[in-house]
Amino acid sequence: MSDATAADGLTVGQVSARLGVTVRALHHWDETGLARPSLRTAAGYRLYTAGDVERLHRVVVYRELGLGLDRIGALLDDPATDVPGALRAQRGQLTERIERLQQLSAGLDRMIEAHERGLLLTAEQQAAIFGPRWDPEGPAQARRRYGGTTQWRQYAERAASRVPEEWQAVADAMAELDRALGDGMDAGVAPGSPEAGRLVERHREVFSSYFPLTREMQVCLGRMYEADPGFAAHYDGIREGLATWFRHIVDADARAHGIDPDTATWQ
Repeated sequence: MSDATAADGLTVGQVSARLGVTVRALHHWDETGLARPSLRTAAGYRLYTAGDVERLHRVVVYRELGLGLDRIGALLDDPATDVPGALRAQRGQLTERIERLQQLSAGLDRMIEAHERGLLLTAEQQAAIFGPRWDPEGPAQARRRYGGTTQWRQYAERAASRVPEEWQAVADAMAELDRALGDGMDAGVAPGSPEAGRLVERHREVFSSYFPLTREMQVCLGRMYEADPGFAAHYDGIREGLATWFRHIVDADARAHGIDPDTATWQ
């Protein structure tokens, strides 16, 4: 390198600002020989000529394309390197990456929509899956009521990835559970019995399709099923008194597992 003045080239700081590259990266490329400044001032400061900046620009472009520094060096300096072939291969990788990013973007859109809507099904799909008595405004009401809870976030994340066929399986499982509860009540299944325990376990397992349900949370649900007019109407529509019977078998099961249903909380 020959002595030069500031008028002969650009300083490291100026090149950093012009190309959007950190000074640290420029120093590293200088040390490895990938892109060295051609000039130095008498005081020892590096200066980049127009040719140096052009090489740096190519380094930046190749790096943004995802090439490693060794590969970039070969593209710049090795005459035997098939530059078009290397760039075509890199373009293929970029195309795959773009496709993956587009898929990720679509997944994020569904996740956002699920957090905001709760159920990514049209009103027609909801009626076909959950039946004509299903209220399509239910998910929106649930979001207004529970949108800030951990369980809503868990529900939304599951809803974002579910297709109608999977929701149909959930609906079928819930309908079969309702029938089993009604049959159990008709058969005189007593709270605290093994049969009742199996029904309670089955309810927790099926309900966990929405979000993980602990025994204490199940106790709280049992109370709500009995006290909430909408839920009570649903269960008592299956069998008169089913909402209260269900709360009793849940409470008995909770006691059998060391939980006091009178003090159980949503946790």
